Amino acid sequence: MTGEFVGTFMFLYFAFAATQIANTITPTEQNLMQLISGGLFNPAVTLGLVITGSLPALRGLLLFPAQLLGAIVAAALVSCMFPGTLAVQTTLTNGTSITQGLFIEMFLTAELVFTVLMLAAEKTKATFIAPVGIGLALFVSELADGSSPDTGVYFTGGSLNPARTFGPCVAQRSFQGYHWIYWVGPALGAGISGGYYRFVKYFNYDKIANPGQDDSHHPQDTGEGKGR
Repeated sequence: MTGEFVGTFMFLYFAFAATQIANTITPTEQNLMQLISGGLFNPAVTLGLVITGSLPALRGLLLFPAQLLGAIVAAALVSCMFPGTLAVQTTLTNGTSITQGLFIEMFLTAELVFTVLMLAAEKTKATFIAPVGIGLALFVSELADGSSPDTGVYFTGGSLNPARTFGPCVAQRSFQGYHWIYWVGPALGAGISGGYYRFVKYFNYDKIANPGQDDSHHPQDTGEGKGR
């Protein structure tokens, strides 16, 4: 639990600090892209792992408050250290309705959680490069350029992580009336990804779609090269 607290704190501290800087400089100076990572420092990812059985339910239950506490401390520290009002909240903008925001958060979180499940929870010879794939999934969901804003950041703030939204709200002692969508949306997304992951695992996708994907054909591994 302490590792999850420290990890969530460190991760969200730097994320909040970057967002605070981006939101307090003038528009002509702004050229900083927001990237919020899931890692495991995310209750939605934790829920997805519990649903698939990759993480024991008891451990997931213990990690959950550690993640929330880490987010609160990170937001509070950024609020104290940086001048101006804390400007890292995730909010609905550009005419986005509550229902639209809910489904945007749901589908973007589903993408993230499914990527984590397939690349990190699913142990293969490619697991060591899982951070690259997860980072790309976050890049797709979060990154925005100056003229073509990304779906998540532009309309909902791109939370994909209940702790990321909850921390700043506690630090500012202010919750929007639609704050619940940043919990329900990611939870539904985690449920969709976890359910689909169990579905493809039940039908042994690895043996049907790509049989032998983890087999080694190198002579040194197969024994053909031994004794030479």
